[in-house]
Amino acid sequence: MDISEDMSIISLVTNASVPVQLVMALLLVVSFMSWLFIFRKLFAIRQARTQTEKFERDFWSGGDLNGLYQSAVNDRHHAGALERIFEAGFREFAKLRAQRGADPSIPVEGARRAMRATYQREMDNLDRHLSFLASVGSVSPYVGLFGTVWGIMNAFRALANVSQATLAHVAPGIAEALVSTAIGLFAAIPAVVAYNRYAHDIDRLAIRFESFIEEFSNILQRQSGASK
Repeated sequence: MDISEDMSIISLVTNASVPVQLVMALLLVVSFMSWLFIFRKLFAIRQARTQTEKFERDFWSGGDLNGLYQSAVNDRHHAGALERIFEAGFREFAKLRAQRGADPSIPVEGARRAMRATYQREMDNLDRHLSFLASVGSVSPYVGLFGTVWGIMNAFRALANVSQATLAHVAPGIAEALVSTAIGLFAAIPAVVAYNRYAHDIDRLAIRFESFIEEFSNILQRQSGASK
């Protein structure tokens, strides 16, 4: 028997027991999905940051609010999260302010509620798939460990049929079992790193969105007071 051939990674995987192979296949599928979500979330957060910075520059450059609103409405499919928050708030403010005899504070509160509702939807969209990455990062090592334990049990069970146990008899079974743990770590580590990084980036975007809601509400408050 060629021990070096038996100890290759491909040989260890193909010669592993069926439960261990199922564990490895599951971990590989989960790892593939994890990397898919990692890259999708990377591009989504990068786009959200770029769109937010662009709208903040346009907003604080002193442009007309009606012009910004019309631009957001006309280009809704390419609008960023912050621009959609602004659009929802300004639309509600304009609608309520058009009502005669209304309390000046009502349009501002209505705009704030509309922005908060849109803010929650945008944050839900940004948080999408983060829970999957968190689950992969926390569960994959234990799934891999299950495959390892199962493989080691089979390796020691096979020794019962051997009159004299040697390293050549034990090593392949132990090695194929440890491959399961390695695949579990391969799936878990990138998911944990990506989750922590993306959660941090999303929190920073959330702070910028909340700050804009408060600042824009103050601007609407001043406009509502000036129109009394």
